[in-house]
Amino acid sequence: MKPIQQRDLKAVTVPSLAEAKREGRKLTMLTAYDAGFARVMDGEGVDLILVGDSLGMVVQGEGNTLSVTVDDIAYHTACVARAATRALIVSDLPFQADASPDRALDASVKFLQSGAGMVKLEGAGHKLEVIRYLSEREIPVCAHLGLTPQSVLRFGGFKVQGRGEAAADKLLREAQEVEAAGAALLVLEGVPAPVAARITKSAGIPTIGIGAGADCDGQVLVLHDMLGLDSGHRRPRFVKDFLADGGSVAGAIAAYCAAVREGRFPAEEHTYAS
Repeated sequence: MKPIQQRDLKAVTVPSLAEAKREGRKLTMLTAYDAGFARVMDGEGVDLILVGDSLGMVVQGEGNTLSVTVDDIAYHTACVARAATRALIVSDLPFQADASPDRALDASVKFLQSGAGMVKLEGAGHKLEVIRYLSEREIPVCAHLGLTPQSVLRFGGFKVQGRGEAAADKLLREAQEVEAAGAALLVLEGVPAPVAARITKSAGIPTIGIGAGADCDGQVLVLHDMLGLDSGHRRPRFVKDFLADGGSVAGAIAAYCAAVREGRFPAEEHTYAS
């Protein structure tokens, strides 16, 4: 394995995420799976790079994320880490890698040794023990609530979550629980905008939205969706083709960052109602 590059002195850190929330600065996040795209993102000022299990769908051509392995994520994390020196790299714990605290710890150590600065896991419930276990062992955790892709079989598809008073209250409670367990960041996916706004206002940690409205503390998109590439899957409502605006990959990433930071993305047409 080639050595990871030295981190930039102005690199994004876990404490700087909390600082951004306090100061009202929007955070930008995109997925990346290789050094080439990671280098461009780093140069255009993307704050967080997610090595997501979305690679199962957009890189490997699968119908969902369930086949992605720990070794897959570790390999792609190392590729990204060789190029990104400023952005904070977040690596996904793939399906069942977080089934127990010990399994999650083994995978997380592999990811951090590959160059990640944080790991992401989906859900609450029994995952609270995992979040607490990792946090107590100095591993920064990003939680993920709402439409959690690893639950696609239980959900019966990629469906919006948190509609209705009971479901919204449950999401708010889960957000409070993952924060209390030690999560330092929270991704909200496929959540009605008013519900995400309510969670963001009450949370002490930053929220990153994807199909969750403009009131989150930041936004994330899958790289291929942001570039308007056909991944063979239905394009979600929350996707926007920034390559059409930017004219180049670097221009698209710059346009995305500017739109998020200026509050122009997501617009109403990219959000879900309660």
